[in-house]
Amino acid sequence: MTRKQATIGSLTRRAIKDIFAGLDYARLGPIYCDVGGDEFWKAKRGLCQRLGTRVADALLSRLTPGGASLYVGAGVAELPVLAMETIELGRRVAAYNLRREEVRLLNRACATYPIRFLHQDAGTVRGRVDHLWLVSVLNDPERFPELSVLSYGQANPVTFNARKFLPQQRTVATLVHRCLGRLRVPGLVTTTVEEAVWVAEWCHRRGIPYRIEQQTFASPTVGDPICFIWIGSG
Repeated sequence: MTRKQATIGSLTRRAIKDIFAGLDYARLGPIYCDVGGDEFWKAKRGLCQRLGTRVADALLSRLTPGGASLYVGAGVAELPVLAMETIELGRRVAAYNLRREEVRLLNRACATYPIRFLHQDAGTVRGRVDHLWLVSVLNDPERFPELSVLSYGQANPVTFNARKFLPQQRTVATLVHRCLGRLRVPGLVTTTVEEAVWVAEWCHRRGIPYRIEQQTFASPTVGDPICFIWIGSG
């Protein structure tokens, strides 16, 4: 079945433009890059806004007004989608980020809009949601270096450290269990193709049917292919 294409309205688009214009890219630079943060945001600022808006358009027709979403590791890339959910659909969103300074900068840019980021572990959240955003989190090279190189098919069998990999694997499995445990079934998960295996494994263990849409979208900052997984839908 062909899904009807929807696009976010002018009010939401103006909000996205305003939020991106209000970001302190000089302070965001060192958060995202050890070196070259200024060059990074010169190249990524417009691209991040455009690609993020494209994903927001795609999610608009997949989410219902008045629902609730959980965002794990939300940052600049998630701003257009968060604006769409809160402004366009009137949904409740819980956006979690473990980088305190980024949370402060994001909340300052979003001060006049119903978007708030929380400096808290998403695995500790309570309450139920019908949409889980889990994009470029489970294969984060900073938090999970061994797991990341394995996920992207870049692991060197000579130098790969299996001892370091195992605790990272357990940490990710626990995070997936806690976050997916908050999802109502049927529900929707937005993730990347590389991370979809974790969602699929969680469903297999519980005998829950799922369906992965074939269409993908480039993630705004990393470029990983984003996909939509319907949980409880065969």
